[in-house]
Amino acid sequence: MLSKALGMGLIIWSLIIPAGYAETIHLLTENFPPLNMSADEKNFARGNNVTGITTDIVRLMFKRANIDYRVTLRFPWKRVYDTALKQKNYGVFSTSRTPEREALFQWVGPLAEEYWVLLTKADSPITINSLSDAKPWRVGGYKDDALTKFLTSRGISVLEAHSDKLNVRKLKINKIDIWATGSLSGPYLAKQEGLVGLKQVFSFNKNDLYLALNKDTNPEVVKKLNEALSKMRQDGSIEKIYRQYR
Repeated sequence: MLSKALGMGLIIWSLIIPAGYAETIHLLTENFPPLNMSADEKNFARGNNVTGITTDIVRLMFKRANIDYRVTLRFPWKRVYDTALKQKNYGVFSTSRTPEREALFQWVGPLAEEYWVLLTKADSPITINSLSDAKPWRVGGYKDDALTKFLTSRGISVLEAHSDKLNVRKLKINKIDIWATGSLSGPYLAKQEGLVGLKQVFSFNKNDLYLALNKDTNPEVVKKLNEALSKMRQDGSIEKIYRQYR
């Protein structure tokens, strides 16, 4: 009778626990320094070889929520985005939460925020007072990025590069006149490539960055992650992570 009772108890308990709650969440990202990046700057990394501001935030968030996860950095962006879009228990970060993407994922965040900016070399005579002022110029952007899509949707022709680091090099040798990038990631990448003194000629669209989880992922996972993130924001843990990268 005891074994039967125990068996019934296990069945009831299994119905109480949310389905899939104990499953591993597979997190995908790309080189997007200083937010997420590989330790050796290569386009593939796993585990502790993936670092950056939002990576550290995500690690602590999953730890506090007591949810198992794996982190992999791959290239190109479209590949990791499409994988998270199609496969249950997969997620991608750091990504923009645009109206076009809203219903495609479940969202955890924001993890970080930055602005979209237009940068030029220090000696450039270009002045931009509105986005339409950028139309006559050669604008460089990251292929398949939300910023690039935003600009093209507004009639601005964008020369797309397969990595944002290539845009730094193109700006350096005058292959582009303006670089459309993020206010955090752009200056960081430029410094890595030895290009200093860039001029910000325009800033627009505050861009909150999120972890986007496949829409079939257990909603309880999403809830617990957002709760953990909220507490991290309140107790200063997120600001502490930011200070480590300044």
